[in-house]
Amino acid sequence: MKMYPFVLGFSLVLTLLGACKKENKDENPCMTTQQGLAGTYRLTALKYKLSASSPEQDYLVFLDACERDDLITLNANGTYSYQDAGTSCTPSGNDSGTWAVSGNTISSDGMVNGIITSYDCRTLIYHVDNMLVSGDRYIFTMVKQ
Repeated sequence: MKMYPFVLGFSLVLTLLGACKKENKDENPCMTTQQGLAGTYRLTALKYKLSASSPEQDYLVFLDACERDDLITLNANGTYSYQDAGTSCTPSGNDSGTWAVSGNTISSDGMVNGIITSYDCRTLIYHVDNMLVSGDRYIFTMVKQ
């Protein structure tokens, strides 16, 4: 009987703490939706695999220095802009267009196309298969700025 007030008090504290927790299940900014993915990104890694069993190779080194610092802004309204930022290429690589996401597939009328592998609100990783030969894979890692 001595434990009853303790258990009752402990249960009351847990209930109050749970009631104070603010939770909105409809609002998850890390969702792979146009709203969730919207932001400005820079390509930080580009890997290539000839086949599923072959090792990854760093393909970022094959980009010109003027391409490695460029930014792409994905707007929530379905438009994007590609900015030849930092060191400019000749001619400039500035571009704009439209993009969309459906399930785990991101597509655009430009450079961002593929299957989303992961997204944590900061880093977007997606891949494109069968680009050069059947069974190959390019893996793009883009980080929000």
